Amino acid sequence: MPRRAKRVKKRVILPDARYGSVDVTKFVNKIMLAGKKSTATRIVYGAMELASQQAEAEPVEVLAKAIEGATPLIRVKPRRVGGATYQVPMEVDKKVGRALAMRWLILAARARAGKSMAEKLAAELSDASQGRGAAVRRREEIHRMADANKAYVHYRW
Repeated sequence: MPRRAKRVKKRVILPDARYGSVDVTKFVNKIMLAGKKSTATRIVYGAMELASQQAEAEPVEVLAKAIEGATPLIRVKPRRVGGATYQVPMEVDKKVGRALAMRWLILAARARAGKSMAEKLAAELSDASQGRGAAVRRREEIHRMADANKAYVHYRW
């Protein structure tokens, strides 16, 4: 981040080749390890195909519904006020929420027991698109925590 008034320009992410979706490209970039983009692309495309067969819908729709189902609307951030630390509920920006949802979907898929990463990711995507799964459970847990700490909402700034 520059110290002067110049703003950092956001990089333009190009849509993927098969589906023409920017979300798929972002998902591939998040799943990629050690710069192996072709492997990550193969995993994501395979998972989307498997999930679309299970859900009997278009692959991009399944991914979009899964991301939407796991996207948090509010979350808690620790704020230190007068020697005490409070968990203060704050609204989540749309871009940040989608990034968190993608990260949670990938972490939940990696934590699953299964054969291949594509199969684990497909299972997590289909579960999240139907409103269940570890990523959706994590979102609900964060919403419950924010609801429990509503009393500290006046500390946000």
